[in-house]
Amino acid sequence: MAAEEPGQDPADEDARIASLEERIARAEHAEKVRQGAREQQADDGSRLGNRVLAELIGGLVGGALIGWVLDRLFGTSPWLLLVFLGLGIVAAFRNIIRLTTTKRSDR
Repeated sequence: MAAEEPGQDPADEDARIASLEERIARAEHAEKVRQGAREQQADDGSRLGNRVLAELIGGLVGGALIGWVLDRLFGTSPWLLLVFLGLGIVAAFRNIIRLTTTKRSDR
């Protein structure tokens, strides 16, 4: 009765398939070693670029969102949106400059 239970795959129980998968994995690893291929990793430049982009977008969106909410709350449209958008841009560039100068001094 145990063999008739739904959800069981009889192929998982076959030792030949497990052995084949193991041999394929070893052969793929040996081929990668033979070709000298390495796993691709993100370098420091792309990580720094992603961080700069995140800081810039976060400053813009955060400032615009705060300004928009305060404009709706106080009825001062569009002045607080513009002020907080400017503050968000200043904060983003300040963070980007601080981020890039600390990266350069670490070298």
